[in-house]
Amino acid sequence: MASEASAPRHIRLTSHHGGFGALPIVWGAATPAERGPIVGTTTRRSHRNVIGTHSGSYSVYRALAVAAGALKREHKADLTNTAPTDIIGPYPQWTDAAKIVSLDPWGAQVAEVFATELQAGYDIRPTIAITKAHVILPEVIEALQKGRLTPDRKILMDGGAACVTKAAIEPVWWLPGVARRFGCSESDLRRVLFEETGGMYPELVTRSDLEVFLPPIGGQTVYIFGDPRDLANPEVELTARVHDECNGSDVFGSDICTCRPYLTHAIEECIQGAQRGGVGLVSYSRKEGRALGEVTKFLVYNARKRQVGGDTADQYFARTECVAGVQDMRFQELMPDVLHWLGVRKIHRLVSMSNMKYDAITQSGIEVGERVDIPAGLIPADAQVEMQAKKAAGYFTPGGAPDQEELKQTKGRSL
Repeated sequence: MASEASAPRHIRLTSHHGGFGALPIVWGAATPAERGPIVGTTTRRSHRNVIGTHSGSYSVYRALAVAAGALKREHKADLTNTAPTDIIGPYPQWTDAAKIVSLDPWGAQVAEVFATELQAGYDIRPTIAITKAHVILPEVIEALQKGRLTPDRKILMDGGAACVTKAAIEPVWWLPGVARRFGCSESDLRRVLFEETGGMYPELVTRSDLEVFLPPIGGQTVYIFGDPRDLANPEVELTARVHDECNGSDVFGSDICTCRPYLTHAIEECIQGAQRGGVGLVSYSRKEGRALGEVTKFLVYNARKRQVGGDTADQYFARTECVAGVQDMRFQELMPDVLHWLGVRKIHRLVSMSNMKYDAITQSGIEVGERVDIPAGLIPADAQVEMQAKKAAGYFTPGGAPDQEELKQTKGRSL
């Protein structure tokens, strides 16, 4: 179809330094004015002060919409009435460049804190949105029916709907800080990001003056049960789970892993904690299949079920490594950032058995009290392979880790 998008245009490379009107970013500055806005727009390229564009992986869909003529390239978001329903922060962690390196703490408040820049014509997009919602899960309704939960008409309604504040967060990486988290040099990080994305972002290696990168990956969503302001008060009991995406289990109820039952158990714990006068938090990150993706995950499922001797716990991690070259790419070094954005200093009850998550949280300076494992009755039979393997690998378990013989005897069903 004929459109502006199909008209001949020069391709503009951005390998040179500078841009007329580009505002500086001073990561970890004391105020948003000193820090400067994140400008990842494609409408006024001279204003850009980051590598990449807003919307993470959805930027590719935006490109399709522009190419198809469904979206005007110059469109700017009308932010009328989009303000957060709850104000988060600011907290001291926001101005500590060592605490937050993978998101923009001011990302939900751009219409307010960068009003002057918006008025001057800068296309600044929020990277965080905060709203209210009712969450309805069959497991919560079942807990009501069995008497494990009781409606209070504030946190939990009579019909089983849980009232939450939720926030969607897009990744915003400050590359010097990300490199320090992973113990590598910034130049090595930039080069590998450039090479492993097929050269998608030349500025990674040509624009050392640009320190902020908007990566084309999924972000995260947080669900808060109770008053969000209580998250920053270490005197208020906080029940929390940090959960990594598992579409097969979380959405469709696949029984090869414990992801959905552990998630819904955490939500039940969060509701109970909020009803006790505390606050509950579920942080949900887009890291499908241990950040390997669903295709790799399904290939591993087949390899596990078809191997000689069947799907056994002692070979659980080995089969993943054979296919993917690594056991797990859900590196948790960046995970605590969202907790620091919320002002969290203490988690009283952490609903997680993961040693990687626990270590990342505590090493970032957040205190953890009790750890809550998944009740045995919630573990699907076929998921025992995963659970026993993880316990043997160091996952928290009050009952002790299985030995090698137990791992061999723990077997899942065939395909």
